[in-house]
Amino acid sequence: MLYEPTGYDHRDWPQSYWRASCVGLPAFPPLDGETQAEVAIIGAGYAGLNAALELVEQHSANVAVLEAAQPGWGASGRNGGFCCLGGARLDAGQITRRLGQDAATEWNRFTHDAIARVQDNLTRYQIDAQTTEPGELTLAASPRAWAKLQAETLDEGAARLDRNALREAGLNSSTYLGGVYNRAGFGLHPYAYVTGLARAAQTAGVRLHGDSRVTRITPQAGHWRLDTATGSVVARQVLVASNGYSNEHLVPWLARRILPAISNVMVTRPLTQQELEAQGWTRHLMGYDTRFLLHYFRLLPDNRMMYGARGGLSFEPVSVAQFAQRARAEFDLTFPHFKQAETEFSWNGLVCMTATRAPFIGPVPAQKGLWLALGWHGNGVAAASEGGRCAARAMIGNTQAVPALARRPLPRFVAPRKWALAAAMAVAGLIDGPMKARA
Repeated sequence: MLYEPTGYDHRDWPQSYWRASCVGLPAFPPLDGETQAEVAIIGAGYAGLNAALELVEQHSANVAVLEAAQPGWGASGRNGGFCCLGGARLDAGQITRRLGQDAATEWNRFTHDAIARVQDNLTRYQIDAQTTEPGELTLAASPRAWAKLQAETLDEGAARLDRNALREAGLNSSTYLGGVYNRAGFGLHPYAYVTGLARAAQTAGVRLHGDSRVTRITPQAGHWRLDTATGSVVARQVLVASNGYSNEHLVPWLARRILPAISNVMVTRPLTQQELEAQGWTRHLMGYDTRFLLHYFRLLPDNRMMYGARGGLSFEPVSVAQFAQRARAEFDLTFPHFKQAETEFSWNGLVCMTATRAPFIGPVPAQKGLWLALGWHGNGVAAASEGGRCAARAMIGNTQAVPALARRPLPRFVAPRKWALAAAMAVAGLIDGPMKARA
């Protein structure tokens, strides 16, 4: 574990708005005794559940999903609910330079297909995830960032908005100089989505076990044996889909190949119409800024404001409280007319990054039948949903189902990861500079 044990305690649910505002599922029972499966999946989040659904619905596979807590405990139930383009920290030009134009085009298609996948899941499985208006707003936090956004070629349907245009569109803040609207994606209730997937998987015939933390994976006569405190599963293939919460001791090859990073979220009380109009932010649109330590936010269907911020290096209560105070101060600076709206919910969790700055979907080298699907870089609602489906297809034999960007070998981080993360955050903070209110 890279952080304190409190950040991984499956008995401790985050005090999130999502769980408080959603009727959950009855607890899935722990694994009890010995059993067999064609495929065992570790992690009942977006990637794991989509993989399970693909395997059962398209290939009639016998699938068991083992979840250390219950579906939605991890990142899939505590994120910001941004179903948007992303999954990698590389733009089209960077992908082209590394892998060529075809790979960049393929990745672009994957990210759009991923959004469509989520919409299809919501429709097919009749999941009410409280979706909001389509589109996402990228907001320039500095003159340099605004100049860069102004120079970029826009996607079809995108629009560039200066400060006046933002105000007129009901997207006024005190800190941003302009932005770009992209019509792809939509906001949703992430916990409702993941628990809806779990319900669908159970209905489809997936054996889903909660409170079943895998303690050991060992080869056994051409198969894999997964042990928990209360039972074991022997499977021909295994997919590890636990992202930033992955136990690197289970798969030694994974050691130092992922970098979990803390992301923090707060939600206010419902805002009054007077407060919304005074601020000039009246749209239920996803937004994020151009800072390296980015902020992301959106007005929820009940007019609460959700505000997220990357950063923090510890799950110790003092550190968590200090970062929450900082995030609240930045929120107040960005939306001064919301200052009187108390924070009613505050929580955090782990996103997962890699040294390639892209997801990894593929087999563990020299470990036949052992697969990974992780590294969504804080944009897993859509990317992990489609990525899980791609992983399932690859496990059946269609390795070309995985985009070339996500098939690249996964190198280790060279420097001690927490030191490297601290240094990167310090540098990012210097580059970003303090947030500024602008006239």
